[in-house]
Amino acid sequence: MSNWKEIAPATYELEKEGGMLVPGLVIATSAIMDQPDFEEPLKQVRNVAHLPGIIGYSIAMPDIHWGYGFPIGGVAAMDAETGVISPGGVGYDINCGVRLALVDQSFASILGEKGERLLRRIFELVPSGVGHGHRGRGALTDKDYELLAASGAAFSIERGFGFAEDLDHMESRGCLEGADSSVVSQTAKERGKNQLGTIGSGNHFVEIGEVQKIFLPETAKAWNVREGQTYILIHSGSRGFGHQICQDTLDEFMRQGYARDLPDPQLVAAPIQSSAGERYFKAMATAANFAFNNRQTILHFVRQAFKDVLSTPPEEVRLLYDVCHNIAKFETYEVAGKKKRLCVHRKGATRAFGIGAEELNPLFKKTGQPVLVPGDMGRASHLMVGLGNTLTWCSSCHGAGRACSRVKSSKNWKGRDIYDYMKKQGVTVLASSGRTVAEEMPDAYKDVDQVVEAVEKARLANRVARLKPHYVIKG
Repeated sequence: MSNWKEIAPATYELEKEGGMLVPGLVIATSAIMDQPDFEEPLKQVRNVAHLPGIIGYSIAMPDIHWGYGFPIGGVAAMDAETGVISPGGVGYDINCGVRLALVDQSFASILGEKGERLLRRIFELVPSGVGHGHRGRGALTDKDYELLAASGAAFSIERGFGFAEDLDHMESRGCLEGADSSVVSQTAKERGKNQLGTIGSGNHFVEIGEVQKIFLPETAKAWNVREGQTYILIHSGSRGFGHQICQDTLDEFMRQGYARDLPDPQLVAAPIQSSAGERYFKAMATAANFAFNNRQTILHFVRQAFKDVLSTPPEEVRLLYDVCHNIAKFETYEVAGKKKRLCVHRKGATRAFGIGAEELNPLFKKTGQPVLVPGDMGRASHLMVGLGNTLTWCSSCHGAGRACSRVKSSKNWKGRDIYDYMKKQGVTVLASSGRTVAEEMPDAYKDVDQVVEAVEKARLANRVARLKPHYVIKG
């Protein structure tokens, strides 16, 4: 790689060149940088550095791979007064995110026939696959969208899909302020009206497994996490609703000429202070609140499955945290000695606030924010704790990151019994589509242990626990 230097452990600076307004910043170890095609998405890191109003660095996380305009695993902060907001910096699946719930029950007690029945029951209650809606939730009306936009996940909780205390265990308490459903197209509303409580396809999932190893006993104790415990990991976003909002905005920004003078038209971005920029933020925030409700509803039906199969009371399936990893948020940081309001784009990146951060609830203010890092369905996922590193605008990685394309993974596994292979790895998989499973096989992803090692060395977040999947539902 040319024009770069190590400035701290697992932290590299890409030199400014051409029209770049800021340098690039790469969080990685040599093992990650030596992987095939690692250099390719760094072209997008350099492209992002051209955006007006960018502050600090154009940042790449160790799980970086090629995305639409911005790389997936990219972070960029824009001056809220002079900068731009870019749909490509959020992604099509607005507020795609992860939530982790814990059950005070040993995983060993459900391994085997009980676990298989539990998985089948969740598969019955939580629709998965492209375009699939939820019959048990009820279609959203325009009035519902208005209420959902205003109150976020509280909209579902007030209707019996969860508990009030769940809100204290969500990023931004499950509600992004500034949402306004009136700016959202009817097409988007139609696409989303039956999709609350659904996984979707691609890399989305519900995963059940065992807390395999504790790395930080004091933090784990504060969060009531222990070795051998049962966990549930839910990964989904705003479904067709958010996808349509992104597409509508990209089309509008292109028509208005906002891609002019950018190195890649997919970076198209409007000034934050323009009517177009304000309109996108309102729509994006509405999709973010839709996604919080989606994951809340999925958790509700997972709780129901635990009750149906294991007689576990729903309140004993305890939400630890819910994080966004495709979002743009206004946050305040010190820049050149002065407080400055920034619009932080995190695309395939997770917020990682540290001890004392004002937005966190009292528990997490003492420990730092939980950071959830799903890996692949065969090896592991990780629970980490944020360290509040402002070099990356308090951001961390969001997962393992793809090592090969969906097409290549499907070709690699063509003609093989993928379900039997996973079973031999100790993982039972249910899915609406075998094609999705072939696209999501473990070797399609980087080694998540290497990714979190880079994050830890760079002092973005520390490992609290390693999670081992055993039962997985894919789209």
